[in-house]
Amino acid sequence: MNKILKEKLNEALTSVLPITLIVILLSVTITPMPIGTIALFLVGAVMLIVGMAFFQLGTDVSMTPMGEGIGAELPKTKNLLLISLITLVIGILITIAEPDLQVLAEQVPSIPNMMLILTVAVGVGLFFVVAVLRTVLKIRLSALLIVFYICVFILSIFVPDNFVSVAFDSGGVTTGPITVPFIMALGVGLASIRGDRDAQDDSFGMVALCSIGPILAVLLLGIFYQDGDPNYTAVSVPDIDTTRELAAMFVHDLPEYIREVVTALVPIILFCVVFQLISRRFHRLQLQKIGVGFIYTFIGLAIFLTGVNVGFMPAGHYLGQQLATSGHSWILVPLGLLIGFFLVIAEPAVHVLNRQVETITNGGISQRAMMLSLSIGVACSVGLAMLRVLTGLSIYWLLVPGYLIALVLTFFVPKIFTGIAFDSGGVASGPMTTTFLLPFAMGACEALGGNVLTDAFGVVAMVAMTPLLTIQVLGLIYKHKEKAAPAALAQPDEDEDEIIVLEEDEGND
Repeated sequence: MNKILKEKLNEALTSVLPITLIVILLSVTITPMPIGTIALFLVGAVMLIVGMAFFQLGTDVSMTPMGEGIGAELPKTKNLLLISLITLVIGILITIAEPDLQVLAEQVPSIPNMMLILTVAVGVGLFFVVAVLRTVLKIRLSALLIVFYICVFILSIFVPDNFVSVAFDSGGVTTGPITVPFIMALGVGLASIRGDRDAQDDSFGMVALCSIGPILAVLLLGIFYQDGDPNYTAVSVPDIDTTRELAAMFVHDLPEYIREVVTALVPIILFCVVFQLISRRFHRLQLQKIGVGFIYTFIGLAIFLTGVNVGFMPAGHYLGQQLATSGHSWILVPLGLLIGFFLVIAEPAVHVLNRQVETITNGGISQRAMMLSLSIGVACSVGLAMLRVLTGLSIYWLLVPGYLIALVLTFFVPKIFTGIAFDSGGVASGPMTTTFLLPFAMGACEALGGNVLTDAFGVVAMVAMTPLLTIQVLGLIYKHKEKAAPAALAQPDEDEDEIIVLEEDEGND
């Protein structure tokens, strides 16, 4: 276990180091930061590395096997109503547990926190049912995506502008570090029971469908709920003068995030206990290993959330604000491209997805290819989000053509890439996006005098959209290579042709 933890620490260090170096470089060049703010950021980065390592180790030995076990047992009931009910409960529980959603809810002024959280949870629960039934009944993913996204964009026409960006952001934040490992593992478990030719392809796509539910739910809330206060409280940058005050910031907030993680994990653990009592799927040693895994998950997530919320959020807001007022606000776009490229590497759920993809495809789609595609996609999305902050461009001008192209591509790429691409969109927009990029965009938007609710919100939605394009482009490349390989084998080598011709000439002589 120690050897594996060391590997996870090395992976986490490699993930977090690039964005840390970018922030340090900016702080000593373009945007000098107060010592207290940069110190908070650096301590947060260390906590991020440690937390991510423990979290990834924990999910590998707890969430993944439990999710696969539940997925394998569900279809055995042969009762679609019971399957739907269990799936609905799981979807609601894991969404309420998702820390990203709570971070977003605290930053949205026009809707009470609990109302937004419950609305999103019901949306995820209902579409988790749709996702499971799709896998069981073998319904084509692209057909459902086209129908539901048409509904999303038609419904958004009747919703106040302040709700549109928040709705699309809700779809991104619900698929975070707790939701993704569980949902993806459950999808693999369901597909393993089928055993047909398309089962592997259908193991992906659950996260994609679960991302649509919150969008529709919040859009409906926007139509019927009009009593919200449009004013919001900006992120405050703490004034810290001593190392004692620095330590006190983390010590003061750590218990709060421990409570959040306990609240998040306890319902899931209780559900898993009930599942084990009914199914008796796991033997004693497996249960002990899963229990230790949940402890690692708890430790990692508590440390991770404390680091990103206390250390990264103030730094992101301060950087955005200072860059916007530096006289070189145009630099937000290229800087957004650079930050986006490296930031996605620090998302814990991304590594879970990449490992799952490489395992299921037997190395056909490598973790490196996945990460490069995601990094390019998120870089483009953050650059476009910064362009929106600078110009006030409506999010529709980016989301509508982006999703239209993504949906058209589903007809030309292998089925498995459609599922992976739409899953990747939800996975890429995790805690780092909500606690660093969103405050970064909000700080810049405030400084430029823009409308934060329409211009800054939506950055999560942009991060969730562009991987749909880049991963499917990867699918087109993969498809082209597959076609080219047999052709190359079938075509005789030119040197061999020359030898044959020479032999024939000698024979004639």
